[in-house]
Amino acid sequence: MSQASLAKSDAASSGPNQKDGLLVRIAISFTTWAERWFPDAFVFVAIAVVIVSLAAMLNGASPLAVSRAFGDGFWSLITFTMQMAFVAIGGYVVAVSAPAQRLIRRLAAIPSSGSGAVGVVAAVSMLASLLNWGLSLIFGGLLVRALAERRELKMDYRAAAAAAYLGLGATWAMGLSSSAAQLQANAGSLPKSLLPITGVIPFSETIFLWQSVVVSVVLLSVSVVIAVWSAPGPDKAVTAEAMNINVERDVTDDLPPPRQPGEWLEHSPLLTILIVLLAAGWLAHEFATKDTMIAISSLNTYNFLFIMLGMLLHWRPKRFLNAVVKSVPATSGVLIQFPFYGSIAAILTMAKNDAGLTVSDQIAHAFVAMSTQHLYPLVIGVYSAVLGFFIPSGGGKWLLEAPYVMQAANDLKVHLGWAVQVYNAAEALPNLINPFWMLPLLGVLGLKARDIVGFTFLQLLVHLPLVLFLLWALAYTLEYHPPVIP
Repeated sequence: MSQASLAKSDAASSGPNQKDGLLVRIAISFTTWAERWFPDAFVFVAIAVVIVSLAAMLNGASPLAVSRAFGDGFWSLITFTMQMAFVAIGGYVVAVSAPAQRLIRRLAAIPSSGSGAVGVVAAVSMLASLLNWGLSLIFGGLLVRALAERRELKMDYRAAAAAAYLGLGATWAMGLSSSAAQLQANAGSLPKSLLPITGVIPFSETIFLWQSVVVSVVLLSVSVVIAVWSAPGPDKAVTAEAMNINVERDVTDDLPPPRQPGEWLEHSPLLTILIVLLAAGWLAHEFATKDTMIAISSLNTYNFLFIMLGMLLHWRPKRFLNAVVKSVPATSGVLIQFPFYGSIAAILTMAKNDAGLTVSDQIAHAFVAMSTQHLYPLVIGVYSAVLGFFIPSGGGKWLLEAPYVMQAANDLKVHLGWAVQVYNAAEALPNLINPFWMLPLLGVLGLKARDIVGFTFLQLLVHLPLVLFLLWALAYTLEYHPPVIP
């Protein structure tokens, strides 16, 4: 990677670029340290189990009570775990389909400069993340590769890769694949211990609030500007070619003809057509008989739509199945971590001391004591961002935070939907410097986290104060309503 280091030194030669180069060097040094000393994300979850268990016992709960809560909570989120795994699968399958690839080619033909290409990647990634975070990562990465093939652009490959990650670092949690908003909108997915505290909160009170839309639009606009501004010019850009990365399209998706009579249906669109017709009938009935907000907020409906769309776009069952197989590794973190999050949530809310108080109760009381109705967004926003760095859950840590965060919101009379959005906006911040969620994108692009974190760290420096200010200021425009329990 010597060419990349040389380019960074050249970029620090004069004017504002000198300051940018310093920030990039600091961020790269930090990530290098983190990659060497930080354990796997699963280890963070395991440590959290131990810490929460010790906290419950220090609070006065018996070891048996803690152990029972651990076991009782382990499978409490199995439905939600599979739902979130299918968010990743559906996004991946749609992104690698032939029609999506043609769209990528058209988008790659738009920019006329390297910095403009980085801006297009940033905008596309963040818009896609509002639909599906898995789609954002894969689609953004493939768009970067397509743009890198246009060597005349002299696009900085690292800056473009960082732009493709902005969906996960800025906007995804404000969109339809927000696990916190999805969880709160579905009574069937909510843990029994959480339902009495929060009730059911529909999308109209979370991601579709006009205040939430304002936050998303501001973040999208500012992020694109920073991405374009921080991209090195053609004379200092480190291209994919300079990094010895081959971005030429592969044709591994081409299917060989069937070799046996039994393989005919795998290569025929007949089954796809029949199944998609069945799906279309169900979706039409679902949206015709239910309020649109309620229909789209169902995580099952959301995932069903993406899976059926992916099947239709791949056209032939064999091609669809190949895409599904390739998508499964991206779900491993969700599948093994979420059961432990369920256990942690159960220990926090079910392991009581002799006075009948849990750790969740004690933390909620502490938040109420240190906060006010108007300071709540700042306190919870900072807390969520810090915890999000150490537990890169993609939404799973909401199960840890929700019991006491939402109880504090009730006690302080804070709009419950906005409390969810405070979590959502703040949770995305640590993703900008945490390598965990970069991994699928980096695999597509053939890079390492240290190659892009300098650019994402620059985004974080702007996002952190901006997001906290917006969360605080917009809270004044909302009023508290008690939880709605079905």
